[in-house]
Amino acid sequence: MELTQVCAAGVEGVDGYPVTVEVSRATPGRGVGRTTMVGLPDVAVRESIDRVTTALFAGGFSHSPSDHLVVNLAPADRRKEGPAFDLAIALGLLATVPENGVRLPASCLFAAELALDGSLRPVRGVLAMAQAAREAGCTRIMVAPEDADEAALMEDIIVHAPENLRQAVLWLQNGLAKAPRVARRDLDEGAPADHLDLSDVRGQDQAKRALTIAAAGGHNLLFIGPPGSGKTMLARRLPGILPPLSHEQALEVTRIHSVAGLHDGRRGLHRQRPFRAPHHSVSAVGLVGGGSTPRPGEVSLAHHGVIFLDELPEFPRRVLEHLRQPLEDGQLTISRAAGRLRFPSRCMLVAAMNPCPCGYLGHPVRACVDSADAIHRYRAHISGPLLDRIDCHLEVPAQPPEQVHAARPGPSSEEVRAQVRAARQGMLDRQGCANGDLVGRALQRHASPDQAGRELLHQAINELGLSHRAHDRILRVSRTIADLERSPSISIDHVSEAIGYRLLDRSSL
Repeated sequence: MELTQVCAAGVEGVDGYPVTVEVSRATPGRGVGRTTMVGLPDVAVRESIDRVTTALFAGGFSHSPSDHLVVNLAPADRRKEGPAFDLAIALGLLATVPENGVRLPASCLFAAELALDGSLRPVRGVLAMAQAAREAGCTRIMVAPEDADEAALMEDIIVHAPENLRQAVLWLQNGLAKAPRVARRDLDEGAPADHLDLSDVRGQDQAKRALTIAAAGGHNLLFIGPPGSGKTMLARRLPGILPPLSHEQALEVTRIHSVAGLHDGRRGLHRQRPFRAPHHSVSAVGLVGGGSTPRPGEVSLAHHGVIFLDELPEFPRRVLEHLRQPLEDGQLTISRAAGRLRFPSRCMLVAAMNPCPCGYLGHPVRACVDSADAIHRYRAHISGPLLDRIDCHLEVPAQPPEQVHAARPGPSSEEVRAQVRAARQGMLDRQGCANGDLVGRALQRHASPDQAGRELLHQAINELGLSHRAHDRILRVSRTIADLERSPSISIDHVSEAIGYRLLDRSSL
């Protein structure tokens, strides 16, 4: 009996983990053999035997049908999904025949799908697999050519990308030290430029101010106004004024999009802040992730970026309620019988809604046709606990055409981004995180207002009936307003402006 072991990797949630592919070949001497695969493989993994067998014949490799083969994917208590184990299984089968001369180094991880002609095809989550390889002590990884640039984003990993199975075997026979390796290319500057500029929005100075505050401190934001007032225009220009992603953040965003199958590895790191705008027909699984085969949802795809929910009351209330944990904790935890999965979701929520079903409540020209009960039912789609997690509520009024044409262009996105970056850097230097992430003692230490500010805040809490969570969010917004003004302390003016952004706390909602 011949036994070989090959390093591979699987993906669980958005993280990779090492898998050892063990292949045992025994020749019974007569009769027709069989192939057994164990280690909790899913349908795609079980089908790999047929793909691998056909690819071996296409490559001219011998394969005896009378042999008994056992393929084990360890650890056996974690479910294996997808076709990424094809290459490892094929090489393991070949290595069990000494005449093939296939030497499998323990320091190399193999991750690729095999086509029936033996060519290598790309798979999802290669960056997560490369990270798992590095953490497991591997120094090399072999992937499909389309995945080479993505795998090369992981530092301290040598990447090999053969065109087909025969070429991979030839490299292994001669030793991987002599095999061609993929050069690590810095493609960070290849990201397309964002042409949505904040100066395109005429007027709405208060909304732009709120957008700047939200961008600087990483605060959630809700725009309320009639159709055509500019809510969507403002929201879509938010990524353009956010600070750039750090290298670690870009790696994390790229890994999530790779697992979801949305990243082109040839582009390099995902340097632009994600902006996700799901339709209101999205399901709970589509919004926050999960499912029978857990995948990241929209809120995870917006990690370190923005998720924009237009027409917020049109989303089913039960779907919106799933946002409460990811917005509060910055991650979503999904429990399964086999364990718990973590999906990162530290993003900014920007939502937009009309003031009533017809959209024209408070409009200077058009009259609202909705009853008080209809308006209440419309707003009741958004629960109080969810509103509590939105730092700033802002009314975006309709503007007469003559006022829009007469308004001068405001500052450009580049100018506002410079202001936001300076304020955010001050937060990082002072406390190591954005103000929107301040909690507990750090919030008390860095966001305590002066005596007049405290008295005003206590008065607002008592009169508006605000929750303790709303109290903390007012403090965070106050700290951001002070940082934008480069003020070391929080004054009553900063607190007053922050309280003004609790619009819906003063309504009948």
